Amino acid sequence: MAKEVTKRAENYSQWYNDLVVKADLAEASAVRGCMVIKPYGYAIWEKMHEVLDRKFKETGHVNAYFPLFIPKSFLSREAEHVEGFAKECAVVTHHRLMNNPDGPGVVVDPSAKLEEELVVRPTSETIIWNTYKNWITSWRDLPILCNQWANVVRWEMRTRLFLRTAEFLWQEGHTAHATREEAEAEALKMINVYADFARNTMALPVVVGHKSPNERFAGALDTLSIEALMQDGKALQAGTSHFLGQNFAKAFDVQYTNKEGKQEYVWATSWGVSTRLMGALIMAHGDDNGLVLPPELAPIQVVMVPIYKSDAERTSILDKMDELKKELEAHGHTVRIDDRDTLRPGFKFAEWELKGVPVRVAIGPRDLANGTVELARRDTMEKTSVSQEGLGKYIGDLLPAIQANIYAKALKFRDENIVKVDSWDEFREKIEDGGFLLCHWDGTPETEERIKEETKATIRCIPMDSVVCEEEGKCVYSGKPSHRRVLFARSY
Repeated sequence: MAKEVTKRAENYSQWYNDLVVKADLAEASAVRGCMVIKPYGYAIWEKMHEVLDRKFKETGHVNAYFPLFIPKSFLSREAEHVEGFAKECAVVTHHRLMNNPDGPGVVVDPSAKLEEELVVRPTSETIIWNTYKNWITSWRDLPILCNQWANVVRWEMRTRLFLRTAEFLWQEGHTAHATREEAEAEALKMINVYADFARNTMALPVVVGHKSPNERFAGALDTLSIEALMQDGKALQAGTSHFLGQNFAKAFDVQYTNKEGKQEYVWATSWGVSTRLMGALIMAHGDDNGLVLPPELAPIQVVMVPIYKSDAERTSILDKMDELKKELEAHGHTVRIDDRDTLRPGFKFAEWELKGVPVRVAIGPRDLANGTVELARRDTMEKTSVSQEGLGKYIGDLLPAIQANIYAKALKFRDENIVKVDSWDEFREKIEDGGFLLCHWDGTPETEERIKEETKATIRCIPMDSVVCEEEGKCVYSGKPSHRRVLFARSY
């Protein structure tokens, strides 16, 4: 099956598309730009959902749900916000269809035009802050720490499965605070929650930093992001957290009475990650044989494949596998026995390699007689013979080692592809090789735009690691004074 997957070195983009489709993660739908997330792909997203939802609740957040439709007038209240999303909005203008009076099929009923058009949510700040106005009157009502799991629509012209689709799944947190300090602390806390999830659950090394003013979320005073490096040398923004100041509170007149009895506007944040994380998972860890899933996110952590020639051998081996499966499940592992008798073991091996299952266990008649199993690690493709006795503990120790190895490999790749660059000629040369370029920037949007126009590279973030980045120098493009380095890359 791996032969059906394009090699990364031949065509990285096609390799990615092949993996998404052939590993049964997703496929294009009948609606242009939208995708069908298939059960195996959705199972990975569910694992992400489960871990993140737990982390949100551990930090005091609660889930809610807000409408899919937003009155068009709401988006006009915050100027930067509407400018940022106006070109991506899908708009509902009518509420009814009717039989076509001139032929077969249905048409829009012209008498069913809405008094005010509704925007299909591209993000929920406006509808949520209109709601918060009803929830907040006093300092006692604060903070509000809400999150919602939802779908959003952004009418993208060029789409790729998981990375950029017209409709996608995400979570969006929206919080309200009494003070600027509380809101800024919230934004920082949540970007660190994302960074922890990326590193420890996705095995994805990320750089945490501030977005430049040009790259901030529309309507935010500050945007924090986690930036990851894919194997083709392009960056991917994996999550963002925004300090919104009082912009939305003022737009929707959300005020509270403070302890001194004075009226003040509320301070706000929003933060989110999406099914784009699925794309990051594929591109950061996959190889020419298929997906490589970190055990923390693998829907199936251990797959068992029986090898037999007779019905008697099949029965004996499956009985042993059932026994081992129960032991492994008692240790908290997810296990599947692939007992399909219409496929050869070699085909099954290739299929589960393609799907990235961390551990494969095979048992044949000789293994059964010797009390052993053949165990294969997906991350290294190494095979070894292991005793059936104590297999649960052995795999229990192995899975964290696989998780750590996948992270270490990705971290090594990223660190080897972060390069300090101090001249424009070197910048133009190195950006063609891909990777993160750590450069001085004069802080002006004009310079940032010129660099983007000439090289297609953008400032991914201003890293928060002051030890690495805070130093005096000259802008790599303009030669003007600079006080710190920033991270440039071409990106998805």
